[in-house]
Amino acid sequence: MRWRDLRRSRNIEDRRGGRSMGRTRGASHSGSLGGTGMKVGGGGILLLLLASMFLGTDLTGLAGGGSASGIGNTAQAPRSGSSNLPANDDTAQFVSSIMATTEDVWGPLFRQAGRTYTPPKLVLFSDGVRSACGYTSSAAGPFYCPGDNQAYIDLDFFDELRRMGAGGDFAGAYVLAHEVGHHIQNQLGLSMQVQRRQRSVSKTEANALSVRTELQADCYAGVWAHHAHKQFQLLEPGDLEEGMNAAAKIGDDAMMRSAGRRVRPESFTHGSSKQRQTWLYKGLQTGDANQCDTFRPNS
Repeated sequence: MRWRDLRRSRNIEDRRGGRSMGRTRGASHSGSLGGTGMKVGGGGILLLLLASMFLGTDLTGLAGGGSASGIGNTAQAPRSGSSNLPANDDTAQFVSSIMATTEDVWGPLFRQAGRTYTPPKLVLFSDGVRSACGYTSSAAGPFYCPGDNQAYIDLDFFDELRRMGAGGDFAGAYVLAHEVGHHIQNQLGLSMQVQRRQRSVSKTEANALSVRTELQADCYAGVWAHHAHKQFQLLEPGDLEEGMNAAAKIGDDAMMRSAGRRVRPESFTHGSSKQRQTWLYKGLQTGDANQCDTFRPNS
């Protein structure tokens, strides 16, 4: 991904080792991503052709071939804008840059809809963190807390993604954009509606609502990628394949199989690999948040 020359977000708070950096701005569920599973197959070229049509940019050269730069590659200081994160902390600079693109994408989209977008703050932590949603261990993965409008991530999670076979900078960016997707839901009032509904239905029905919530966040991540590429020419060879591969790895069915458990769809909380790929791609393909209505019957 071409992220190094982009501005950095200042909506970052660094709590690693007791540090606190960045501008302060004032869990229903975790957007945690993990597990192993299937890889994207030979349909990649078709996906790229379709994406080229909707993005107005030839992306067919992104299939295979090129090696995507990893998140942890050579450190480089920001060239446009600045954050209070260490210049030699490449992973922190990466997440700061990606968060800035989410701000630059969602701000105008909200204005077009007659709304005002208030960006979330991203909190970097190590081992565990306390939020308005309670204490959460790093083992739970990245998450968004509606109670304080903040997303949280232990940057070691990117190493876990690589161990899972879902590495690459676009895979990491997808994780962040997914959590921002939960913030979009919170700003639109969807999070509270889902929580109220979940308290009045069975466990199976509550899980189904959780799946729809997570798939919508995946779709919003795709919407971000669509517009971020149009604005910044963000994507490079291999990036789209990384994103689709990551979506396949983190499906509930893939995680259950990797844990040696029987696949039980009624216990899904995030969606199957196919569902996650489908909704991520739908957002990427259309760039239209209105197409992300996962709560529509038969969606």
